[in-house]
Amino acid sequence: MAELLDDAAIASALTDLPGWEREGDAIVRTATLPSFPAAVAVVVRVAEIAEDRNHHPDIDVRWRTLTFRCSTHSAGGITEKDVVLAASISEQIDATAD
Repeated sequence: MAELLDDAAIASALTDLPGWEREGDAIVRTATLPSFPAAVAVVVRVAEIAEDRNHHPDIDVRWRTLTFRCSTHSAGGITEKDVVLAASISEQIDATAD
């Protein structure tokens, strides 16, 4: 099982994850994309990454606005897996927003 990060490690990780915030036992980012198809394309790419890693974020889709929530449910909170996944999600968002 993945090891939970302590508060200091989470805070430190968030300094390298612009747009991400801690919400309880998860890290969360909301992004608005240029269009609905662009938003869905990001979701598809993130789904492929998540499947490859067998670590899946919660995703909320509201037209062009996506909210990603990363938490390791089996560990009961935030682990390194969530930080790494969040960075990959940001790469997908940022590549689309350019």
